[in-house]
Amino acid sequence: MLSTTEIAAVVGIAGVSIFLLRCYLRGGSCRSQARLDHKTVIITGGNTGIGKETAIDLAKRGARIILACRSENKAMDAIRDIIKLSGNSNVVFRKLDLASFQSVRDFAKHFNENEARLDILINNAGVMMCPYTQTADGFEMQFGTNHLGHFLLTNLLLDKLKACTPSRIVVVSSKAHRRGKMNFHDLNNPQNYDPYTAYFQSKLANVLFVRQLSHRLQGTGVTANSLHPGVVHTDLLRHFSIYQVGLFNFLLAPLFWLVLKTSKQGAQTTIYCAVDESLNGVTGEYFADCRQKDCAPQACDDGVAKKLWEVSEEWTGFSSRDS
Repeated sequence: MLSTTEIAAVVGIAGVSIFLLRCYLRGGSCRSQARLDHKTVIITGGNTGIGKETAIDLAKRGARIILACRSENKAMDAIRDIIKLSGNSNVVFRKLDLASFQSVRDFAKHFNENEARLDILINNAGVMMCPYTQTADGFEMQFGTNHLGHFLLTNLLLDKLKACTPSRIVVVSSKAHRRGKMNFHDLNNPQNYDPYTAYFQSKLANVLFVRQLSHRLQGTGVTANSLHPGVVHTDLLRHFSIYQVGLFNFLLAPLFWLVLKTSKQGAQTTIYCAVDESLNGVTGEYFADCRQKDCAPQACDDGVAKKLWEVSEEWTGFSSRDS
């Protein structure tokens, strides 16, 4: 039988071990002190999760923050929090539904006509492993929102970004892209839909988009990079079956606390890609835990990236005349 001293030692060692593991799983932090005074940032889905935490951080640096979101009510609640926590009142809402090409075009038109500059575009919004649904334009929701909506938005804002160089495009992807495959025979998944496969494909599309985009932007002063934020405890996980069972959620709460990042922790690589001075001129790369990482081999295929771009142009109806 263990003595009181031995029990205390075991508990202490266990506690320290858990703390160290938690610190390791938390990942890296953005150390840059860069200011963003007089700069404008768009964050899609900036009303919640890592998008909101990114908005708070960049607002503290002095940026004008535009939250591009579907829900005005949720966005206004978030804006009150962002202003309170950052001390920066230059935070505004603009309606954007990435699942509607018309909404994307309306947003871009209003922005281009009314805003003087765009220094950082953060493509953060997304859906994850949802049941089969379609966008307003008839595309599978995950591919349509995570890739096509952002593809169109980015291209429609390129002239503004080019006019404010050096400027940055940051695309929130996922490590899940490693399990993705571009199935050009069934990109829209109407017949053989699997929420996991569709999600993996949409995240691979994010990385391939950045790869092709960076090639097209060479010499313009606009950089584009993608990232994996980590496994973050946000609303994106709501479609996991285990999250829909209250008892399991309660019992696994300590494990979730240990292995999942908070939204603030998950936002660090996004912030790093948006502001860190060491990334000046760095483009077409993939990051995780505030460090450059190798992406999956299928995400490095320029032929596939080019084909995805061509399909995306066709499906969104984008042409150079729009920009």
